[in-house]
Amino acid sequence: MNWNKIVECVPNFSEGRDAQKIDQIVESFRSKPGVKLLDYSNDEDHNRLVVTVVGEPDALCDALFQAIGVAVRLIDLTNHKGQHPRMGAVDVVPFIPIKNVSMEEAVELSKQLACRVSDAYQLPVFLYEKSASAPHRENLAAIRKGEFEGMEQKITLPEWKPDYGTAQRHPTAGVVAIGARMPLVAYNINLNTPSLDIATDIAKKIRFIGGGLRYCKAMGVELKERGITQVSINMTDYSKTALYRAFELVRIEARRYGVSIVGSEIIGLVPMEALIDTAAYYLGLEDFSMQQVLEARIME
Repeated sequence: MNWNKIVECVPNFSEGRDAQKIDQIVESFRSKPGVKLLDYSNDEDHNRLVVTVVGEPDALCDALFQAIGVAVRLIDLTNHKGQHPRMGAVDVVPFIPIKNVSMEEAVELSKQLACRVSDAYQLPVFLYEKSASAPHRENLAAIRKGEFEGMEQKITLPEWKPDYGTAQRHPTAGVVAIGARMPLVAYNINLNTPSLDIATDIAKKIRFIGGGLRYCKAMGVELKERGITQVSINMTDYSKTALYRAFELVRIEARRYGVSIVGSEIIGLVPMEALIDTAAYYLGLEDFSMQQVLEARIME
């Protein structure tokens, strides 16, 4: 990729079960000049698709515009059920500056896309994180509260008027949050209990809003097919709150219920530094740095 400017985007779509719909959405990012599809994963329990794509700013914006149109056409949230909260067929579209792109440029890109999709698809748009138009709109969870079902009334309130589009929820595609942010790590920790109450209680204790770890958002999720639950986590700044801290705090809180961790998983892509930091902790490495990682030196 000999691109002068690179932006990453990790759009989340509310479809994790229908393979044909997933393929049609993902196709929007394939074989496009100035765009590279890095990864996509779907989860049937969450009923959610997460795509990771990078590209030159304008080309990436065009591909996202097409993908959002496909999702609006194919996904009907009146028939959608899943463990993950959702308010739109395209639930969230975050822009992350990677190379020769400032956060201010990423914010401007988010606003350009928001304007296009609201006009073309009659889709109300909220700006969030670094793009937010007001402090109470920075947190995605605050915007999403009430989900698709409650959004019909919520966006008629003056304090929740959409940043783009009319204050009328799309009848089947809901609303979307678009913004610019720092890289985050989607990290899930699985527990050997079917009790959603236990997973939810642990999530409440480890997340920042509940007095837990800074830069940590978490919720309990039921994995019905496996007969277990998980603490689903977003680490919004892995450089300041490492993954191993979340893992160990979940382990500590789980002990009070006689519950143990049976595994964990990364959703989508993860920066190498986030894993190296955790590996160094568990191996007890002294004075270890990224400069000692072979792949990191090769890419310099």
